[in-house]
Amino acid sequence: MKQAMHDLVIIGMGSAGLPAGMYASRYKISNIIIGSLPGGALGTSHCVENYPGILSESGGEIMRWFREHAESAGSQTLVDEVVSVERRDDGIFVTKTAGGKTFESKFLLMATGNGYRKLGVPGEAEFLGKGVSYCATCDGTFFRGREIAMVGGGDAAITEALYLAELASKVHILVRGDALRAERIWVEKAEKKDTIEFHYRTEVAEIRGGMLGVESLLLKDGSTLPVEGIFIAIGSDPNTTLVDHLQPQKDASGCLIVDERQQTSIPRLYAAGDITTNSNKFKQTIMSAAEGCLAANSIHEDLLRMEG
Repeated sequence: MKQAMHDLVIIGMGSAGLPAGMYASRYKISNIIIGSLPGGALGTSHCVENYPGILSESGGEIMRWFREHAESAGSQTLVDEVVSVERRDDGIFVTKTAGGKTFESKFLLMATGNGYRKLGVPGEAEFLGKGVSYCATCDGTFFRGREIAMVGGGDAAITEALYLAELASKVHILVRGDALRAERIWVEKAEKKDTIEFHYRTEVAEIRGGMLGVESLLLKDGSTLPVEGIFIAIGSDPNTTLVDHLQPQKDASGCLIVDERQQTSIPRLYAAGDITTNSNKFKQTIMSAAEGCLAANSIHEDLLRMEG
């Protein structure tokens, strides 16, 4: 069923998409925010303590406030999965959902974020937010004085382990191969930390725990490593599939290249949040929200030009 024409369709109901909708509505830009996961990635975090003005709150609650703010400003929201995006010859975007709805819009904003690469082992999904984390900056403070593990051997894993080493009593870095891929400067810093221990040729077979969360890791060699938390830093992939056929410019990591206005190489196609090359790829809620607001402002400027 085709809906009325919108100025803007926003794909992604998280840290970038909801603020973008709120700002767009304040500019009187007709918009709808579509997402299959209300709150996005942050909505799954059990506690957030690094968003300005909020000392400590669940990610789900913060994202509920984001959504309420967008809706109160005038944004429509739709919990549904977008299955396709097309761009007609006249520049109009056609967005279709799994629920059978079709939306036409003058502009499209991709705010779909990144998908963390998973270990794919038993217990990983069960203990997400209860000892399993993909963001040391987000969740590190909850493991102060505790023994934890970091999985990965690249720059992200080692730099996050260095941060965690200032909080945890012990950080076990589990590396699948015989060597680290991280830059030598980070490796040398980590090797000097008494609270960091490296485990090479080590892989996790299962994450185990109880009512209170993670308690230990079963390793593939049959041994058990007692820890209260596991951080996984084995990479992430930008969720760009919906627009890949339009061939927007990307960087080597697959992020959409955007200019200072958040516009991609495709006219009227904007992007915001973890999916983009902006904000020095500092993947934090405050940065995603800022990019979403900037994109809305840029689209407002474009609409003014179109209207003459």
